[in-house]
Amino acid sequence: MGRFAPTPSGDLHFGSLVGALGSYLSVKVKGGIWRLRIDDLDQPRVVPGAVDRILVALEQLGLEWDGPVLYQSARLGAYRAGIEALEAQGWIYPCSCSRKDLSATAPQGPEGPIYPGTCRTGMAGTLRSYRVRTQGRITWEDGLYGTQALDLNTEVGDFPVCRFDRLPSYHLATVVDEGLDGITEVVRGADLLTSTFRQLYLLDRLGQTRPAYLHLPVAVNAQGEKLSKQTLAPGLKPEQASLELWLGLRFLDLNPPLSLRAAPVKEQLVWGLTQGGLGALRPVKTKPLPPEVAGN
Repeated sequence: MGRFAPTPSGDLHFGSLVGALGSYLSVKVKGGIWRLRIDDLDQPRVVPGAVDRILVALEQLGLEWDGPVLYQSARLGAYRAGIEALEAQGWIYPCSCSRKDLSATAPQGPEGPIYPGTCRTGMAGTLRSYRVRTQGRITWEDGLYGTQALDLNTEVGDFPVCRFDRLPSYHLATVVDEGLDGITEVVRGADLLTSTFRQLYLLDRLGQTRPAYLHLPVAVNAQGEKLSKQTLAPGLKPEQASLELWLGLRFLDLNPPLSLRAAPVKEQLVWGLTQGGLGALRPVKTKPLPPEVAGN
């Protein structure tokens, strides 16, 4: 069981296509189920009409999801139950530290300031969040990049699982979602590689089965920046669906023949599945945007 989980903060771009296509091929080559989840928990970031445009774009690319579309905004009760389960086991505690304070005083780790445990024994100010107590080393095998290891306590520190009002963090919501949906494999961009350590830690604390992970190379622009709304990534174009899908197959090192460049998307996807999934993918963290897309 695989999934694609876009945030409706804008239209899908080529980087989104790579994530969706990689996830789709990985699970479908095994005869599995591919779910679509809309990560709309952060409502201020949701752009009106973006969800509909995401659905249309996936349909135009031939990436048909199984079952109904899932929405994080409909799962607040499940997230709160996850938070309460961690609280009942003594894993989380209230914290008054702000990002600004930590950025100014805490040492830097692989994903920002390392939390020094300031509020582990009690808050000194106003409640801002709830943090999970970290301990030990997390190790796992990525399907592309191999063995990954990190000591959460010394390299990340206790991290937030929800805000003061119990609105869950991205990591907590994602972990609960994987369990609710029975996800057995997660295929996504390498920019989330280090996020996996925190999610695995929460999965273990909640007693959930770990899915398999495979992280894909991230498409970057000429400045070496990840494609995003902030870096003005061009959106996918309906009239270019065949070309964009062909470029996506090429980005994933499947080397589709030139004769498929203008072929219907369904024909391209059938061809992609005959190549055995993502076995040809090279373990690089970033790849440049194809010139045909960069020129848009």
